[in-house]
Amino acid sequence: MEGLPARLEQLRAALPAGVKLLAVSKGQPAEVIRAAVALGLASFGESRLQEAEAKQRALADLGPLDWHFIGRLQANKARGVLRQFGTIQSVDSLELAQRLGRIAAEEGLSPAVFLQVKLRPDPAKGGFDPETLRRQWPELALLAPLRPMGLMTLAPLGLERGGRLALFQDCAALAMELGLKELSMGMSGDWPEAVEAGSTWVRLGGALFGSRQV
Repeated sequence: MEGLPARLEQLRAALPAGVKLLAVSKGQPAEVIRAAVALGLASFGESRLQEAEAKQRALADLGPLDWHFIGRLQANKARGVLRQFGTIQSVDSLELAQRLGRIAAEEGLSPAVFLQVKLRPDPAKGGFDPETLRRQWPELALLAPLRPMGLMTLAPLGLERGGRLALFQDCAALAMELGLKELSMGMSGDWPEAVEAGSTWVRLGGALFGSRQV
């Protein structure tokens, strides 16, 4: 927790108005999240269901927090993730969206979702191909009770600054084409380019918390 207040103050000063900070708390213990809440943060990103459930139990006395699931979502974890997270940022296929929509209806939930798009070749990452997303968008847009909020994308490792900026600009243009207002782009190593391209959410872990502790 040492250094968290100063890092958060610096980030808040650097982020433009309207850009929301998602604190990537995966790998951080519950007490660090508690300290972040005391500093005014309310939105947290986790990528492993079991880890998140334990933290949510430990922090239940704080009341509702804004939990975002940011990891690759396995179909067999869909129900658990829907029960624990109000926002899912990693919907990467029509099949997964359909499954989430069906289970959300059964559970009486209306989760916000971001569609993950893959704009550059990268074997380490998933996501909709842009042309596939355009073709399937009419069906995706009608998958109530899901609430499609925007697009999420990840830059491949090793991409230089200009390449990252171009990728994020492509994602912003695609979101505009589809009529989606939110953009979750940019992590600790590339958030300035993402913000320059119009990101409305940045997902910051190391830049905020330092190294992971668990």
